[in-house]
Amino acid sequence: MLYDIGVRITYSYDYPTDAGRHLLRLMPADLPGEQRVIVGVLTPTPRPEERTDRIDFFGNGTTEVGYRSAHEKIEFRVEARVERLATPPRLDMSPPLSGMPRELSDIRDLSPWAPHHFLGASPRVPIDPDITAFARALADPNKTVREIAETVGRQLHREMRFDAGATTVDTPPTEAFQRRHGVCQDFSHIMISALRGIGIPAAYTSGFLRTIPPEGKQRLEGADAMHAWVRVWCGQETGWVEYDPTNALTVGQDHIVVARGRDYSDVSPVKGVMRTYGDQSSEQAVDVVPLDAIPA
Repeated sequence: MLYDIGVRITYSYDYPTDAGRHLLRLMPADLPGEQRVIVGVLTPTPRPEERTDRIDFFGNGTTEVGYRSAHEKIEFRVEARVERLATPPRLDMSPPLSGMPRELSDIRDLSPWAPHHFLGASPRVPIDPDITAFARALADPNKTVREIAETVGRQLHREMRFDAGATTVDTPPTEAFQRRHGVCQDFSHIMISALRGIGIPAAYTSGFLRTIPPEGKQRLEGADAMHAWVRVWCGQETGWVEYDPTNALTVGQDHIVVARGRDYSDVSPVKGVMRTYGDQSSEQAVDVVPLDAIPA
C-alpha cells in the first residue's frame, strides 16, 4: 500500500523567542520487510542555524535543530511517500507465560531491540500493582503469550473510553487507567505496563493511522492525527508482534511507523527547550492519503 504523508506542526509564541533547540521524530521509518520510504523531506521554518540528522539508540530517525535568532512562530513540515508492505499471517509459536523466563534468559545480548530493555519500568511507564492485577486476571495459563497480549488489548478496548480531552501528554498511565478513559498514548502505556507487570516485554510505537471517512463523505484535509500502539515480544520463535489497543486490532497496512521505544519519552514527535516568556499555542494537521484515493 502506497501513501502520501503530510504533517504540519506549528507553535506560536506570545513574545519572540531568541533561542531554542528541538528534537524531532516525525519522518516515517525505513524498515526492511515492513515499510519503505520512497521519498521524504522534513522542513523546519524558519530555517534553523543548526541542524543534525542522526539515528538514535533504537534506530529511529532523529533531527535536532537549533535557533539563535528571534522568531514568534515555528513550523515543522513533513512530506513523504511511503510504501507499507503486507506481511503474511504468522503462526503463533509463542510459549505459555510460564516459559517466558527461560526464553528471556537465553537472550545474552543488549542490542537495541533485545527484549530486556522493554521488561521493567521506564520513564513514563511504571509497574503499577492495579494494572498488573488487571493483566494477571486475564493471563489464562492455557493461552500463549501472544494470546494473552491480545486478550489484554481487547479488554482495555472494552473497558476504556476514548476521550481526546480527558488527558494530557503528561498524564500517568495509572491515572488514565483509574478513570478508564484517555487517548491512544494512554491505551498504549497502560497495555505496556500491564504486560511488563506479568513478565512480557512490551514497547511503544508512534506513527500514523489511515482513517476512512464515513460512507458517502469526503476525507477532511488535515484531519488525521498521529497515533500510538504496542509492540510485544512473544518469544524467540514468534518475535515482535504489534497490537493496537485503541482500536482492538492487530497492526497492519493502515499503520505507518515513525518511531519505536520504551514509551512516549523515547519517541515524542517534538521535544525541546526555548528561551521566552508568556504563553504559546500549537496546531497540528496530518494527512495520510492512500495513492488510489488521490484524484487523477
